[in-house]
Amino acid sequence: MMKAIILFGHGARDVRWREPFDRLIALWQEQHSTIPVEAAFLEMMQPSLEKATQSLVEKGAQEIVVIPVFFGQGGHLRNDFPLMMESCQQRYPAIKLSATSAVGESAAVLQAIVNFGVAAL
Repeated sequence: MMKAIILFGHGARDVRWREPFDRLIALWQEQHSTIPVEAAFLEMMQPSLEKATQSLVEKGAQEIVVIPVFFGQGGHLRNDFPLMMESCQQRYPAIKLSATSAVGESAAVLQAIVNFGVAAL
């Protein structure tokens, strides 16, 4: 069963906002080259969650895990994101589609931010 990852972010008008996502994708590909990864955005940037899902399905993905690259569970993740996930699942009923919590809720991510701060001192 081919597994894949979508790194899901908010999006912004400034195209430079996407640069950390591109670096994350490059790191993922260097470290996990057999597992496809795509970026997707809630608004203002492409691809959408639906388009990223479509791309991965076309590459043969049968299981997709969406990772919300958000600091916390705000309104977009509580309200908009579940509807987007449901729409994708309805469009691709044969795939297993799931999501993690926001990355900012991970103890490891929070510790990495503390470590970053300590290193800045």
